[in-house]
Amino acid sequence: MTGASGAQYGLRLLQCLLAANVRVWLLLSDAAQVVINTETDLQLPEGDDDILQGFLADRFAAKKGQLTLFGKRDWFSPVASGTGAPASMVVCPASGGTLSAVACGASNNLIERAADVALKERRQLILVPREAPYSEIHLENMLKLTRMGAMILPASPGFYQKPSTVEDIVDFVVARLLDQLDVEQKLLPHWGE
Repeated sequence: MTGASGAQYGLRLLQCLLAANVRVWLLLSDAAQVVINTETDLQLPEGDDDILQGFLADRFAAKKGQLTLFGKRDWFSPVASGTGAPASMVVCPASGGTLSAVACGASNNLIERAADVALKERRQLILVPREAPYSEIHLENMLKLTRMGAMILPASPGFYQKPSTVEDIVDFVVARLLDQLDVEQKLLPHWGE
């Protein structure tokens, strides 16, 4: 999760992945933590990553060992190397700065490095921009990333399911992410169901 607005999308995705018994390696930028504290009623504890990991594991009912939080400079974490990289990575929400850094191959922090590894190893990389409107630079970076094999899945919910709450709108985008990750979801019926 990076510092773009839309922390609700990332937190709901985390909740759904953990509920589906998926092992999650979580990377949170400093800005993401500020946005979470600003946009949600969730107040993340200050302190080291172990305290934050325990808090999130408790909050989202993670099983022991199911959720691991890596620090922004944990260069020895599995996600920092092709030999330990996961099959899929989602950056949700993805800030414009993160899109730019990943498109340019910058690896200034662990999120950027993990995305770079996903691209070089031809793993699934999904970026969820929430910015609006997009500048030409945003669009060029999204096109460049798409051509590199990443998927751009903007946080642009549909309304054919007639959402009645903000949670319904968030669930639309999260359901699309879960579908792309091939994780069974019951948040939203598939078209025609």
